[in-house]
Amino acid sequence: MARMVRQSLVKFDAPLCETIVDTPKPQGKEVLVRIERCGLCHSDLHIQDGYADLGGGKKLDTTRGMTLPFTLGHEIAGVVDEVGPDVSKDLIGKKKAVFPWIGCGQCAECLSGDENLCAKQRFLGVSIDGGFASHVLVPDAKYLLDYDPLPVNMAATLMCSGVTAYGALKRLADRPRQRNLLLIGLGGVGMMGLAFAPAMFKQPISVADLSASAREAALKNGASVAYDPSEADIVKRILKESGGGFDEVVDFAGNEKSMAFAVSVLARGGKIVVSGLMGGNFNLPMVQWIYKRMTIEGFMVGTLEEAHELMALARAGKVKPTPIREEPMADVQKWIEELRAGKVVGRIMLRN
Repeated sequence: MARMVRQSLVKFDAPLCETIVDTPKPQGKEVLVRIERCGLCHSDLHIQDGYADLGGGKKLDTTRGMTLPFTLGHEIAGVVDEVGPDVSKDLIGKKKAVFPWIGCGQCAECLSGDENLCAKQRFLGVSIDGGFASHVLVPDAKYLLDYDPLPVNMAATLMCSGVTAYGALKRLADRPRQRNLLLIGLGGVGMMGLAFAPAMFKQPISVADLSASAREAALKNGASVAYDPSEADIVKRILKESGGGFDEVVDFAGNEKSMAFAVSVLARGGKIVVSGLMGGNFNLPMVQWIYKRMTIEGFMVGTLEEAHELMALARAGKVKPTPIREEPMADVQKWIEELRAGKVVGRIMLRN
């Protein structure tokens, strides 16, 4: 029987290790995809750690229900190697991007198309084995998306950082007042948001990040202004330059400092979409929330329908490529450590 190689989590809060197992044979509607690329995401670090930071020394246990060894990785693109008996053999050999946010298919959320909200989810690389491997077993062929003529690296990264950034921005697109937009945090998802924003909004796109290299990269990729949140009197300067603050803010960092900054530069009646998972705790006086008439919405990943919308936008040439660095799959642990240290601009794409 054929064997597959995986970079597996064998112990929480420990480096990934190479494991070799029998290649699974697809059943029913399942599809076996030979992985060409898989992106490295910040949420992979939380899964490796076994917890998410709740702030104040508290942690959310993310290990329950997980059986080790486990394969992380959810930004996947590859070639269909084998299909189950209920799937057309015409798919074999086709290049596809893989939508990883797969639900149980039976609950109210799944039946309404919101599989990303499913409590019994089967997210690839999160609750079932994912893409840091030679192959991945996908539960249904409907989660495979055509991506031609896009580069394979771009197609893979659209499936997480892409659909996350697109979904977060989409939740601001229907607001009546749209004078300006601020994106906070220019990691892989933030840079992807910057790539999509000009196709979705008419107003200038401002960005904020502590990293000078990230700010420089953003200015080269379409940002009109790049702010350093640590600069003295930065809030006063922003409120003056923006005419009272930003109507719309996306926080792609999602920690205590980024949220405090977001609230401080938000205009009256503005909205913040929080999409980052760096963790911590956020406090806001109720009076300030009400007086400022602000809206704060948490957002994680988009739906399969939104993934198709995004892919159509990208295939039509309306999305600028984002900074991507391609590295060997075998070096995934090295790049996890680089990402953890904040030394990665854009996205790391792992190749087999």
